[in-house]
Amino acid sequence: MKQLPLRRLALAAALPIALAGCESGAEAAPEPAGQVEVEVRTSEHYDYRVVTVVEGLENPWAIAFVPGGDMLVTERPGRVRIVRNGELLPDPVPGLPEVRAGGQGGLLDLILHPDFENNRLVYISYSKPSADGSEGTTAVIRAEFRDDALHNVDEIFEAEAWRGGRGHHGSRLAFDRDGYLFVTIGDRQVPPTGNTEALLAHPAQDLTNHIGTTVRLHDDGRVPDDNPFVGRDDVLPEIWSYGHRNAQGMAIHPETNEVWQTEHGPQGGDELNLIQPGVNYGWPVIGYGVNYRSGSPIHPSTHRDGMEQPVTHWTPSIATSGLMIYTGDRFPSWRGNIFAGGLAGQQVARLTMDGNRVVNEETLARGLARIRDVRQGPDGYIYLATDDRGGATSKIVRLEPS
Repeated sequence: MKQLPLRRLALAAALPIALAGCESGAEAAPEPAGQVEVEVRTSEHYDYRVVTVVEGLENPWAIAFVPGGDMLVTERPGRVRIVRNGELLPDPVPGLPEVRAGGQGGLLDLILHPDFENNRLVYISYSKPSADGSEGTTAVIRAEFRDDALHNVDEIFEAEAWRGGRGHHGSRLAFDRDGYLFVTIGDRQVPPTGNTEALLAHPAQDLTNHIGTTVRLHDDGRVPDDNPFVGRDDVLPEIWSYGHRNAQGMAIHPETNEVWQTEHGPQGGDELNLIQPGVNYGWPVIGYGVNYRSGSPIHPSTHRDGMEQPVTHWTPSIATSGLMIYTGDRFPSWRGNIFAGGLAGQQVARLTMDGNRVVNEETLARGLARIRDVRQGPDGYIYLATDDRGGATSKIVRLEPS
């Protein structure tokens, strides 16, 4: 990839920075207050600006846009924050359950119900503590968001993925256009060790738990009758796909209704997968990564009968997190492209697709920060949640055509 030039500018919030490419009737995002740092960069199709939207967040994990202009942001330590008129409100949203924060765990994804304007329902994934706090699992709540608070909070899913460790919760949420809720569950950092038979016995290959799976639910947590393993006594009925390591990016294709995911590999082998019902994606039996530090092999092979190949993979890892399929009008040449955030890679990978095949990849926002979430705003801009691993406060930025 070529090195992209950038320029830094300081703009007052009163300047009409949102007007570039603005279409009649488009919903405008709130402008940040005060001075806004802007980076101007070059891509294959556009010069684009990286504009700071809001600062002062602690490990932001997910962004959701509420009709009317507010933005909701989850902070991994256990808070939902409101951004209103470009300002981060000082008080967190009340009503959350207890969260097992630490390591990679905490308060994680947040999405709105497809009929949010009528029912006000939000869905939040988090690492749930056991009674004594010694273990945690991935759980999902739904609640009504009214008057800047959560009401009628109801846990609709608790993964059978209890472990003492605090990593690999998965936790991405997405609704398809039929109203089904998809949830990713990580492998909880259960180490892959031993020969092929031992790898086949790994919990991500064991359908009696939710470790390393994607689950599919009705919006109230009930199991759909047409899930692929319904009726089998040896499989948990929520499971839609399995053999995943830690999928932290998920998006539904707006035209095909397909479920797409990005999944963390170990040292190498991050994956983009097209998720299909009942399919085994191979972790830890097949893959393209190796053990951390030693570089020794994990997998006997990269292929095995009955296990699905990724659409594409990244080696070295970019530490994929946050996934979006662009449909907006601000960057028309990017419509239908897949955008994958990278933590270790500190980048956004823009993938041009021909059907289900990647035909081009470009790196955007290189070196900006660890990218935790990628969302399209109602204004058609691309919003990125950045995450400082060292605990410093982080910001949300947006990409605008320059």
